[in-house]
Amino acid sequence: MRIWAVANQKGGVGKTTTAVTLAGLLSQQGHRVLLLDMDPHGSMTSYMGYDPEDDGSSLYSLFHGGSGPVEAMTRKTQCDLISIFTASTALATLDRQLGTQDGKGLVIARGLAQISDDYDYALLDCPPTLGVLMVNALAACHYLIVPVQSEFLALKGLERMMRTISMMNHARMTPIPYVIVPTLFDRRTRASAQALDNMKERYSQTLWNGIIPVDTQFREASRAGKPISLVAPRSRGSVAYNELLRDVLVFDMPDLTAKTA
Repeated sequence: MRIWAVANQKGGVGKTTTAVTLAGLLSQQGHRVLLLDMDPHGSMTSYMGYDPEDDGSSLYSLFHGGSGPVEAMTRKTQCDLISIFTASTALATLDRQLGTQDGKGLVIARGLAQISDDYDYALLDCPPTLGVLMVNALAACHYLIVPVQSEFLALKGLERMMRTISMMNHARMTPIPYVIVPTLFDRRTRASAQALDNMKERYSQTLWNGIIPVDTQFREASRAGKPISLVAPRSRGSVAYNELLRDVLVFDMPDLTAKTA
């Protein structure tokens, strides 16, 4: 199982859309994908038709040693090869509840290790704040995708994210490989163009050479509870994410490119 985290320390930059869309494209290639909604707001959970207020099994159960095997805590989605670890609003209490508990930053890594043979990919949709959930995601992931909305305020969130990556790299045995992905790019606005130029100037070594455009089909896909690649495969957004996936597969695992060509 390859584990990809999708994270940024700012909300509304396209993290959930990125995770769901990449999951859809991977599933269309025949890969078994597990989504993990690690944000207490539960946007991905709602996207997939579940209620983050539901008291049933969720990612919160994993942190509290839920009964039964880890696989039993996951749920099916409308897509045959995609399952999800739903979020619960109770996730917001984890930092206070876990305190200084030993191993609290490795819960996700250990849980996924138990089901590593059941899935080809796990995609982690992270909260926009630095805490036990993001630390777990960054400790577990093999590759990090950082969506950044093409506007000035999102660049401030990116600066915080870069500091967090640096901090985590000191704690990990190997640095986290990552790519910065410009999202919600609107060619009609000067603000988008200026933000993209700023990213190119400051982060050229880790910036993806494409952009994810604004596309109303993303809303239609979320309303349907399916990835955009299944709802509108020829849309601008779907095409852009397909290009991103091809590049990420090369960045993360060069030997997989032959399998997915």
